[in-house]
Amino acid sequence: MALTSTAFAQELYVNTEPASNMARHSLGIRLENQGYFNPGFRNRNTLELMYGASRNWMVHTSAYVSDFYQQKQHLEGFSAYAKYRFLSVDSVQKHFRGAAFIKVSTINNPIINQEIALEGDRSGLQSGLVFTQLLHKLALSGSVSYLRGLDNQYNPIPVGFAKDAVAYSLSSGYLLFPKNYTNYKQTNVNLYLELLGKTNPGYRQSYLDAAPAVQFIFNSVFRVDFSYRTPLYNGMTCNSKNMYLVRLEYNFFNLF
Repeated sequence: MALTSTAFAQELYVNTEPASNMARHSLGIRLENQGYFNPGFRNRNTLELMYGASRNWMVHTSAYVSDFYQQKQHLEGFSAYAKYRFLSVDSVQKHFRGAAFIKVSTINNPIINQEIALEGDRSGLQSGLVFTQLLHKLALSGSVSYLRGLDNQYNPIPVGFAKDAVAYSLSSGYLLFPKNYTNYKQTNVNLYLELLGKTNPGYRQSYLDAAPAVQFIFNSVFRVDFSYRTPLYNGMTCNSKNMYLVRLEYNFFNLF
């Protein structure tokens, strides 16, 4: 089953996950590079595998390699993610989805940033809810989640650092091309704007980033993403400030 017929292209957000799931028995492979140029160029590479276990369940697993915390690229650790879609309301050219998700990570980096980020920076747990509304060519999505930071391997959480955080996002996606579908081999072009925020309660530490993005989908199976995060407000030390993202993704359908 084609990518656009199962997830709707404008819901394939670049920096967040929608409430919709992958097609059942499909496998997605992602290669991602993200980084920043000041002070000095640093980057992270991520290999991510995604599997549509059923109509309502999907799972991800990721491995992270970067030079954010050392002079050379090194294996930082791993994470696993699961999402359960519990709500589906469908009508003509629109639908509404609700899902719950959980993520766990184990990371070996030193802890120097105030942000609890499970994508290669910190060990921890995350759980939350996400809701997505499709309205013809426009898709809107919002999420809220709780994070619990844990000690990194050989690196305990420093005294005075937050162990709890709240993350929130608001994402919009618009299908720019094609204007009308005739077949699944048409190239899709999607534009996104995502607002990404996080707060450490009790520490007066928070940020809010804007992340515009453009996405291309070829033959309904191969996806290319480009995004750049810029802070609207920042009162927290983090790596995500002024960070670019480039991602390649390929999907295999009907594996079983």
